[in-house]
Amino acid sequence: MTPDQPAAPRSRQAGAVTGRPGPRAGGAARPRPAARGGERSAAPARPQGGRGKAPAAPPEGKGKADKGRTGRARADKARADEAAAARAAAGKGRPSPPRAPRRPVIRAPRRPSRGSVLDALRGTQQRAKKAWDRPLTAYYLILGGAALITVLGLVMVYSASQIKALQSGLAPSYFFRKQLFAAALGAALMLLAVRMPIKLHRAFAYPLLAASVFLMCLVQVPGIGISVNGNQNWISFGGPFMLQPSEFGKLALVLWGADLLARKQDKRLLTQWKHLLVPLVPAAALLLGMIMLGGDMGTAIILTAILFGLLWLAGAPTRLFAGVLAFAGVIGILLIKTSANRMSRLACIGATEPGANDQCWQAVHGIYALANGGWFGSGLGASMEKWGELPEPHTDFIFAIAGEELGLAGTLSVLVLFAALGYAGIRVAGRTEDPFVRYAAGGVTTWITAQAVINIGAVLGLLPIAGVPLPLFSYGGSALLPTMFAVGLLIAFARAEPAARAALAMRQPALRKKLARVRRKTMRRRVKERPSGER
Repeated sequence: MTPDQPAAPRSRQAGAVTGRPGPRAGGAARPRPAARGGERSAAPARPQGGRGKAPAAPPEGKGKADKGRTGRARADKARADEAAAARAAAGKGRPSPPRAPRRPVIRAPRRPSRGSVLDALRGTQQRAKKAWDRPLTAYYLILGGAALITVLGLVMVYSASQIKALQSGLAPSYFFRKQLFAAALGAALMLLAVRMPIKLHRAFAYPLLAASVFLMCLVQVPGIGISVNGNQNWISFGGPFMLQPSEFGKLALVLWGADLLARKQDKRLLTQWKHLLVPLVPAAALLLGMIMLGGDMGTAIILTAILFGLLWLAGAPTRLFAGVLAFAGVIGILLIKTSANRMSRLACIGATEPGANDQCWQAVHGIYALANGGWFGSGLGASMEKWGELPEPHTDFIFAIAGEELGLAGTLSVLVLFAALGYAGIRVAGRTEDPFVRYAAGGVTTWITAQAVINIGAVLGLLPIAGVPLPLFSYGGSALLPTMFAVGLLIAFARAEPAARAALAMRQPALRKKLARVRRKTMRRRVKERPSGER
């Protein structure tokens, strides 16, 4: 622009500065498009912190077009779904067209590799070992095993003694009621033994031994002692109540012998054979002599087994142990040779016929009862041998009746329970550090295990009939009471282990919480079930 040219209009200069187009050369201004709907178009805001240009705004009609297409698609889909549902409802009654059968795919069974089977077996073994090594395993085995044996024994006593009671002119449940009363009294004694401290058990041993010896002396007094089946080892208290003191002599020997050996071990005197044998062996010989005066050789064998168990646990030398065993064997042979009844019992081992004068009648019919039972037995109450064929079906030969009515499965269950009880007793004796607990637990385990082996062996025809009951199983309150007290000793010893005590202490708060939760739920149910008052 030269100085002679006129200046540009003011509106054009403003357009150059503001960015809006100025008026055209003809002087007319460019028409401005009006906003739709009375709205003014605003420029998009520049993003904060961005260096580039602001994003371009989408075309004004594009968003509405997209929304329209989406709505039409949804409407089309809804109409198609309604048509499909109508077709399905209309074709429900029509049979579906047959389909071509598919060919079955036969796959070869996968054989597990040897390594996977071995790994699974190892894992199972480790889990079982871990569960078996828990602190409370012995406690639960003793408690559960003894309870199951006692309950099953009550059932079998009721089944096996009904015919015997009717033959004697008594009520069918006579022997069962007596056994049930003895079991309740024995449960109280077991609970007392569990709660008693160990020091009190040790102090209780000496009065119990003195009382047992005194009662055994009374058995030999005419008019007080009673002879049953040729053995004079009972005391009558009038009516149906009788007591066999030799059964309490077993418990007395266990407690007194365990306390004696524990005291000598604390003084380190058990290394001398004199202190090992005296006065333990003379006191046991006194008890054995008083028992043999009554002719009860079966109980004498059990006492001898308890004595040898205590000597074994005390660490008696092999030569000394063998010498005492040989001496006891010689005495036993002499006692058997001098009695015709004992010789006849010895001759019935493995017998299959009653023999001359029916001397093996009881042994043979015990085998018959087991043979009639088969695998699963003839059922409770369905025994045939208890109808006068088998003598003493509810006492010494109750295992034969159990085999006839419960079969091989029932007898094996009883054997497993006794094996579990014996294992738990050995475990308690082996893990404790208290010498009294070790000797007492070992003595009780020897007592119960040896008596069970002798009874079951006689029923199976493998051992001579010794006339001893099956512990916790056979009828007889005099045998049940001290045995249940001895089981209470084992439970107390199992609870006294440090690991078991800690585990029980940890479970008590959890048990209290569970009991409180159960109480709250019970209260809520009572509140909900409370009647509204309307009739």
